[in-house]
Amino acid sequence: MKRRLAPALLGLALIVAAAVLFTYSDGLTWFQDSWEFLMNRRDFSAAALLDPHNEHIVLFPVLIEQVLLRLFGMGSTLPEFVVLTALLLGTATLVFAYIRRRVGPWPALMAALLLLFLGPAWQDLLWPFQIGFVGSALFGVAMLLALDSEDRRWDIAACVFLAASVGFSSLGLAFVVAAAIDVLQRRRSLGWRRAYVVAAPLALYALWYLGWGHDAETHLSAHNVLVSPRFVVEGFAASLGSLLALATIADEAVGRSHWGYVLLGVLVALTVYGLARRRSVSPRLWPVLAAAGAFWFLAGFNAFPGREAYSSRYLYVGALFVLLIAADLLKGVRLNRWALLAAGAVTLVAVGFNLTPLREGRDFFRAETVLARSDLGAIEIAERTVDPSFALPPEIAGTSFLNEIEAGEYLQAVDEHGSPAYTPAQLARAPEAGRKQADVVLANALPLGIELEAAPAAPGRHCLMLSGAGETPLPLRPGVTTVELPPVGTGTIRLRRFATEYPLVSEGVAGGSTTRLFIPRDRSSRPWRLQVEAPQGATVCAATRPGT
Repeated sequence: MKRRLAPALLGLALIVAAAVLFTYSDGLTWFQDSWEFLMNRRDFSAAALLDPHNEHIVLFPVLIEQVLLRLFGMGSTLPEFVVLTALLLGTATLVFAYIRRRVGPWPALMAALLLLFLGPAWQDLLWPFQIGFVGSALFGVAMLLALDSEDRRWDIAACVFLAASVGFSSLGLAFVVAAAIDVLQRRRSLGWRRAYVVAAPLALYALWYLGWGHDAETHLSAHNVLVSPRFVVEGFAASLGSLLALATIADEAVGRSHWGYVLLGVLVALTVYGLARRRSVSPRLWPVLAAAGAFWFLAGFNAFPGREAYSSRYLYVGALFVLLIAADLLKGVRLNRWALLAAGAVTLVAVGFNLTPLREGRDFFRAETVLARSDLGAIEIAERTVDPSFALPPEIAGTSFLNEIEAGEYLQAVDEHGSPAYTPAQLARAPEAGRKQADVVLANALPLGIELEAAPAAPGRHCLMLSGAGETPLPLRPGVTTVELPPVGTGTIRLRRFATEYPLVSEGVAGGSTTRLFIPRDRSSRPWRLQVEAPQGATVCAATRPGT
C-alpha cells in the first residue's frame, strides 16, 4: 500500500495541476511569437516547416499548429493548451520516474510537485508557443530514462526520443550532449555500436542546419561568449530560487533574487563536501550535468535584452535540470521519516507561494488578450478600407506583442480559419483598455482623415451650434464632418467610438480654423462620438444633421 501511495498522490497532483492550468488559461488568445506561425506558416511547405524561428528548429511545433489549425480553426487556443498541458504533465511524470529510480518515490513526488506548479516559469506553463521547449524537455527526459537500460531496444527508443527532442527546439542539442557523454562513458562495456543514438539525431540536425538553419537569426558574439560563465551561474541561481518560491515576476521576467545565489553557494559547498566523503559518484550524473551546462552556455551565447538568464521562459528547463542533477547527486541516499516530512513541508510551502507568480502571469496574459482581441477586432471592422500592409506597432496597438501582424495576412487567415478577435458587440462590452485601443487602431486602419484649414468652411447642409463647454458628445456618421472654431481662442477636439474616455484628442486647435473629419464606412453601425471644447463655442456641419 505504501509503495502505491506516492504514485497515487502523483496522479492526484496531475489532475489538480491540469485543473489549475486550464482555469488560468481560460479565455486567453494567441501571443507574440504564436502570430508568426499563424501569419507565415499556414501550409505544409518545406519553408513553413523547416525555416528557423530565431535560432530554433520548430518542425514539430509547426506541424502541431498546422494540424490543430485545420481541425479547430483560429478562434480558440484551447486545443493548443490541451497539447501544452499534456506535455507538462508527461514531463512531470517522467521526472518522477527518473528520480524515483535514484532516491525513492517520496523525493520524486516532491520534485514533480515543484515542477508542476512552478509559477515563476509562467510563460512555459501558460503560453502554448512554449510547446517547443516543453516538448524538447519531455523527450529529452524520456531519452535519459531509456539510456538507463543497457538493452538494445531501449537504445533505439533513446535515439527516437532524442530526434523528437531536437525536432521540437534547439534545446534538444543539450540532450544530444548528454547522450554523447553516455556513449563515451560506456564505450568499454557496450562498445561504439551505440553511437547511432547520438549520430542519427545529430545528422538530422546538421542536414536541417545546412539547408535552413544557417540563415537563422543569431546574437552570438565574443562578448556573449566571454560573459557566458556569469550567465550560467545566474541561470542556476534563478532556477533554484524559482523552485523554492524565492523569486517574483515583473512584467515578463523573473526578478533577480539574491537568495538564489545564496542557496546555490550553499548547495555547491554541500555537494563538494559530500563528494569528497563518498568513494564514487553516480556515472549518470555527468550526462545530466553536461546537458544543463550546454543549455545554459548556449542560451548565454545568444543572450540579448529580453533573454536574461532569469527570464521566465528559461526557468522551467533550468529547474528541470536542477532536479535531475540533485537526484543523481543523492543517488542511493535514503532519507529518514523526519527528513522527508521536513522536505515535504518545504515543498508544499513553495508550491503555495509559487501560485502567486503563476496568477500574475495569468493576469499579464489576460491583459494582453484584451488588447489583442480589441486591436484585431478593429482591423476586421475596417476590412473594407484598411491597407493590406497596415501593421500594429506598439504606438498604435498599445502593446509590443502584435508586431508580426499585417492586416492583409491577418484577414486572409481569418477567412481560412476563423477569427480570434472580439466581434463589434463583444468589443462594446470589453474592458475599457481594449475599447480605447480599438478606437486608436480604427482611426489608423480605416483611416480617419483629419485636415486642418486656416479658414472658415463652406456652409454644410446640416449645421449645429455648440456651446463652449462641449459636455454632450455628438454622434457622427460616415462622411465628411467639419468643425469650425470662432476666431477667438483655441479649442480641443475629441473623438471616441467604443471607448468611454476619449483616446483621440487634438488640442490647441487654432481659433478661426476649420477641421475636416473624413469617416469611412465600415462593418460597424456604431457611430463615432465628437466632443468639442472651445471658449466661444463651435459650429459642426455634416451631410446629415449631427447628433442624429
